[in-house]
Amino acid sequence: MSSTVQDSPQKPTGFRIPLPFWAQILIGLVVGVGLGAIARNGEVEWLTTTLDQIGSIFVQLLKLAVAPLVFFAILVSITNLRKVNNAARLASRTLLWFMITSLIAVVIGLVIGLVTNPGAGTGLTPKDGAKPDSTGSWIDFLTGIIPTDIITPFTELNVLQIVFMAAVAGIAILKIGEKAEPILTLSESILELLQKALWWVILLSPIGTIGLIGNAIATYGWDLISKYATFTADIYIGCALVLFGVYPLLLSTVAKVNPLQFFKGAWPAIQLAFVSRSSVGTMPLTQKVTERLGVPKDYTSFAVPFGATTKMDGCAAIYPSIAAIFVAHIFDVQLGIKEYLLIVFVSVIGSAATAGLTGATVMLTLTLSTLGLPMEGVGLLLAIDPILDMMRTATNVAGQAAVPVIVAAREGILDKEAYDSASASPIDAYDEPREDKHAVPAAA
Repeated sequence: MSSTVQDSPQKPTGFRIPLPFWAQILIGLVVGVGLGAIARNGEVEWLTTTLDQIGSIFVQLLKLAVAPLVFFAILVSITNLRKVNNAARLASRTLLWFMITSLIAVVIGLVIGLVTNPGAGTGLTPKDGAKPDSTGSWIDFLTGIIPTDIITPFTELNVLQIVFMAAVAGIAILKIGEKAEPILTLSESILELLQKALWWVILLSPIGTIGLIGNAIATYGWDLISKYATFTADIYIGCALVLFGVYPLLLSTVAKVNPLQFFKGAWPAIQLAFVSRSSVGTMPLTQKVTERLGVPKDYTSFAVPFGATTKMDGCAAIYPSIAAIFVAHIFDVQLGIKEYLLIVFVSVIGSAATAGLTGATVMLTLTLSTLGLPMEGVGLLLAIDPILDMMRTATNVAGQAAVPVIVAAREGILDKEAYDSASASPIDAYDEPREDKHAVPAAA
């Protein structure tokens, strides 16, 4: 049975904006910064409200499809592995590289935190902190994977439980075989429908960018950033080192491909992730750019949804490691080798706790609770979180595209011609789907 779930929308026959998608988002970013500055400096309340509403509506539209999109994307991606030779090997290699890059990222975060001591000089005290409404723990994490019913995970947007149910359903379909073909066909059709609808939302990204960035500037300005200057710089520098240092190094040395071509191909997804702050909301575009970089469709349809819910180098590695050092300084708690090893363990194993949603509070509380640090430390960081989350999510999504490229190259299934031509054909929301020249061999 042929799979069409990864096909992108057909190129419109009517009017289209004669600019590549990344340029549209960049223009939205510039306009948003300008309007945000006007709203803040001129204290134009109606403009701030308008920017907030535009950004909120865009994020809400992205989130609207998250629950069913995750369910059917994971379900279909698991069933697609039946078409792939050495599927278990590909899956294990993907997970291995997820863990390797997370390990590298958390080490970078720890080194930066130890060198800069981001909690020093902030003027913050434990009294400035406040406990979050909900916290994460290993018991909650492990027991929370299994839902109590099939409705609540969708209404409460518990992505981890949705992933669990989708995985069970996908494996069951594989075990049932031919009798389950109608269900699989329906699932593929629903996924294609959801992706089509989400593409329409993604086309609104330039407008959403204006609202999100504009509201961030109007609301926070530079005052808040200056108070957390070292911490903010640490997160951005750490993410930049992973995004523009670790990934290119692995692509050039392990995958033996040109890193510049990767960024030229993956940049639209990285930009959208920066603006939307949602790995899952960016997932259709991440799948598209990954496939256009020469990764076979059948493997992409597994690796990218899997990564969008578990691969979080920014939110689950760099951020909690630096944040833990920050909180420990404010509360005058000494961290030793044992605590640093625990941070590494939590970051590498607990990435799924972030589940691809906006923000990384769950992962932070999981880290702090494991280290025995006060939960009030979370309250110190909530105000600055939206500014940090943009760079964290961009790093997450870049890793979710880079690892499939690395694995595909090492397994000899990467279409090098498609990869090398990424710069010659800018990827935007209107591009036609690529024909696989080196598709993954079907399983016997």
